[in-house]
Amino acid sequence: MSLFKLGLVLTIIGIVWISFVFAETEKTQGTILLKQSNSFELKSEFTGIDIGFYRVYMPEFAGEEVFVQILDTKDNVIREELIQKKMSVGYFDFYEDGTHTIKVTNISKNQINLQVEFGNTESQEMTPAGILILAGAVTMIVISYLKIKNYKIEQPDENI
Repeated sequence: MSLFKLGLVLTIIGIVWISFVFAETEKTQGTILLKQSNSFELKSEFTGIDIGFYRVYMPEFAGEEVFVQILDTKDNVIREELIQKKMSVGYFDFYEDGTHTIKVTNISKNQINLQVEFGNTESQEMTPAGILILAGAVTMIVISYLKIKNYKIEQPDENI
């Protein structure tokens, strides 16, 4: 097996590994029809120090706006965002164990159908897979450079 193919295999294994880790994370999901000026909350239990995520999806988007806040265990705001898109994904750092909350408020004049997903990325478990991807990518780049460096193109005669 050539080193280029080995690098490609390492990269693919790392990508698949990361996708499995992310798919197996604990996440809370909720769907609601949110009326004007109303709020919706989801809670999720986080442990340790890591990175959390949220996904807000509006299937029948027609220019509506929602305001999202992430609250820590003491109801302090960690992150806030105004969302004006059909789907938005955001990330935040958390530093303590406990129940964190996502609060979504409808600030548009129409009611909105919302799908919200909230959870932990488990990024600490992705480190070995990331190292595999890095090793595979560096191997492919180095081998490609060495092959291109020795490649010579024959030039046609100019006086034909």
